[in-house]
Amino acid sequence: MSEAKSQFGSKATLMGTVLALGLLVGCSNEIDPAANPAILEQYTAAEIFQRGEYELERGKPQDAATYFGEIERLYPYSDFAKRALIMQVYSFHKDRDYPNSRAAAQRYIDFYPASEDAAYAQYLLALSYYDQIDEIGRDQGLTFQALQALRAVIEQYPDTEYARSSILKFDLAFDHLAAKEMEIGRYYLKRKHYAAAVNRFRIVVEDFQTTSHTAEALHRLVEGYLALGLTDEAQTAGAILGHNYPSTLWYQDSYALLTGQGLAAQSSGDNWLSSIYRQVLRGEWL
Repeated sequence: MSEAKSQFGSKATLMGTVLALGLLVGCSNEIDPAANPAILEQYTAAEIFQRGEYELERGKPQDAATYFGEIERLYPYSDFAKRALIMQVYSFHKDRDYPNSRAAAQRYIDFYPASEDAAYAQYLLALSYYDQIDEIGRDQGLTFQALQALRAVIEQYPDTEYARSSILKFDLAFDHLAAKEMEIGRYYLKRKHYAAAVNRFRIVVEDFQTTSHTAEALHRLVEGYLALGLTDEAQTAGAILGHNYPSTLWYQDSYALLTGQGLAAQSSGDNWLSSIYRQVLRGEWL
């Protein structure tokens, strides 16, 4: 008899939860926690959490973030508050509300540093910078912040899936910085501002030599230095290009430019490129 009562009680509790959730979902037009937060006080943390999940499922991440935030307000010391905070981070990110996503992620990391979801929070924080890289034009501040945040994931959580994904994104973000330097350098080169162009291509060769843009940067240095009449630097850039990328079109073009002026692709003089060339021969570069 007691077992039957227990089963009946469990079913009644379950039906009560389902009914409450149904009311919470069904009265969506009447329940607006932003306008009247007190209305949610009659619901449990579990019910509000389920409403947040429901909003996510129907493509309303902004509303979902609001509900998850209400759990943190109403039930700050519950297990649901911890779960709701990471879901709020995700909801903000899905809504492309990156500042609030970062703030919530940092709050989660501060409150629950030992949690199994701390790595995910750090990863979402990094993504809040990374996902804006293509939107920021020539301002590279967010790209640098993305690199720092991705490095934090890699170093603090090296054995997680988030670290593996962060490594790939770190390389892409690093390549993006080099690409922006190349874009600006080509802009100057096209307008015959050779000194300014050379400075940009030098940055790529010195600071971004592991990216996919190094071969072109060396070729552009050959072009820029020849235009400036600095033949030693042009020949040395061609020599480095020939040593590291002998089969590329960039080297073929540089070789043609140099030989067309009676010059060879070889280290010449004492300059920053000749120092790199010596390092190349010793195998200490690239």
